[in-house]
Amino acid sequence: MPDARKLADRLGEIPSRNALMKEFRIGAPKANAVRDALTDERTEPAEMPPPRTLHVVPDLEPDTDAPEPAAPVDVEPVAEVIEAPPQATGDGHPGTNITAPPAPAAPPTEAPARRKPRSWPVWVLALPAFVAIWSGWVGLGELTGFGVIHPLPGIADSFSINTAITLPIGVETYAAYALAVWLSSAYGASVRRFARWSAIGSLIFGAAGQVAYHLLTAAGVTSAPWWITTAVACLPVAVLGMGAALAHLIHANRD
Repeated sequence: MPDARKLADRLGEIPSRNALMKEFRIGAPKANAVRDALTDERTEPAEMPPPRTLHVVPDLEPDTDAPEPAAPVDVEPVAEVIEAPPQATGDGHPGTNITAPPAPAAPPTEAPARRKPRSWPVWVLALPAFVAIWSGWVGLGELTGFGVIHPLPGIADSFSINTAITLPIGVETYAAYALAVWLSSAYGASVRRFARWSAIGSLIFGAAGQVAYHLLTAAGVTSAPWWITTAVACLPVAVLGMGAALAHLIHANRD
């Protein structure tokens, strides 16, 4: 209370509840009690001094120069501004931060299901191409010296194989494999670059082999020229080298 009186004397009026709470760091109930006590002290009637006896000497002559009493002036009463009490927190201090409740989260929207692409049209397209490519490579292989051999003499003399089938299996299988690696995003740039150029080269070489076979057959040639025989004979070795190199690049990229 002594500190509250000093604050009231310094302000020249009874401090508000917020001023008391801020100045003395007290809660709203204590601030109200201090303010009420200050109000009661200021409104108590002060002790009046004892009345003094005045001896009035009558004036025989009226004072004509005395000013007339002024007319009363109407004074409008000043309404007291009442501050709205702030919302108090659990410890009695007013809360300054008002946190709005979080907005309800929107329900997750399910992505539309995508239809899995069908692969049977590819097999329908690949079947006639496989027949034509197989027959073309086998026929070109026979024109360039590939034929039936016995790979297991003395062990299985009756077992024989036509080496011409190694051409379509090697060249076209590697072209499809390298094409799949090239179009996949699961490998690095160096792997896809090698797969791209080797796949394009294999497809071009395979097309050239088909053209050469049909031209030689249409011309009635029974034995291919030496330069065609040389190129066809190198195909298995080239396919083996490209396949091994691509496999090593894929394993190195994964490591």
